[in-house]
Order: sequence, then structure tokens, then C-alpha cells
Amino acid sequence: MAIKFQYNKTSLNNLGKQLKVRQKALPTLQNKESALRLEVRRAKDQSDSLEAELRRALDSYDYLAALWNEFDPELISIKDVELMTVKVAGVKTPALKDIIYEIAPFNAFTKPGWFADGVAILKDISRLGIESEIYKEKSRILEYQRKKTTQKVNLYEKVQIPGYKEAIRKIKRYMEDEENLSKASSKIVKSRHAAEEEEEQL
Repeated sequence: MAIKFQYNKTSLNNLGKQLKVRQKALPTLQNKESALRLEVRRAKDQSDSLEAELRRALDSYDYLAALWNEFDPELISIKDVELMTVKVAGVKTPALKDIIYEIAPFNAFTKPGWFADGVAILKDISRLGIESEIYKEKSRILEYQRKKTTQKVNLYEKVQIPGYKEAIRKIKRYMEDEENLSKASSKIVKSRHAAEEEEEQL
């Protein structure tokens, strides 16, 4: 990205301001990037942990497989999943607030005694699955923001800051050259005047 500038003091001041803004912002962006990197890892680990817990829970209920054929799937359903927004390293991410279940009434005398346990088991399993998915989404959002922050860090660090420094250096060098030329030309003019004055006196 070429930085546009003119060889004058106004341009030099503007570039100086732009450079200061980026130099000030860079450490904050670098901190945000490392914080996001850490949070992405945490969210992924949490999602993996919940998935593993879900698999363990499903395996532990394998012995009930034959009984599940008797279970009425209409007994329990998810009415709503309530989410809330939590800021992580300045990024809005979803978090589970509550799961609203709808449990159909059933006669405990006519239905098998384990139906109440079955409802509790399904609640537990569904919560693990939903929470795991939310952490996956959280990880995806954080990873996207981390990539954007990394791009900005690289832009500042590798392109803009060196670019502004180089532009400022060029303007300063040009202005010094101009000043030196101006001094040299005024010396030449002075020496010419002095020579002319000497000739006139002779």
C-alpha cells in the first residue's frame, strides 16, 4: 500500500500524526490478538470437553437401549433455548442462559417408573449437546475476530508504520536538500554581488 504524500510541512505533520496513532494502537491490537487467541482455545477446549461428556453420557445409558423403545418421545421437547450475549476480549459472543423444556403430563401409575428418570436423562443429554454447539459458535466468532485483528496488526506492523516512517524520512530529506540548495544559492548570489561590487569599485 503506497502512502500518498506531498513534499511539504503540512504533509509531514499529517504523516507524523497518522504514524503516532498507529504506533499507539499497535500494542493494544497485539494484546487483543493474544487475548482472542487464548479465548478461541478455551472455547474449543470447552466444546470438546462437552462433546466428550455427551459421548460418555450416551455410552453410560447404553444399557437402557431396550427400555428407550417403550419411552414416549412426545413426553419432552425443547420449547426454547435462551441465549445471552457475553463480551470476551471486546467481542460479543453467545452464552447459554436457559433451556425451556415442555414436558407433557403423564400418569406415573400407568407409565413405567423410570419415565421420570428418562426425562431427566434427556434433559441432561440435550443440555450437553446444545452447550457444546454454543461453544463451537463462540469459538468460530472469536476465531473470525482474531483473524481480522491479526490482519490489522500485520497491516500496521509490516506495511503502514514502516510506510509512514519511510515517507516522513523522504520528506525530511527533501526539505533538508531544499534548505541546503537555498543556502548554497544564496551564498552564490552573495558572492556574485560581492564580485560585482568589487568590479564596480575598480
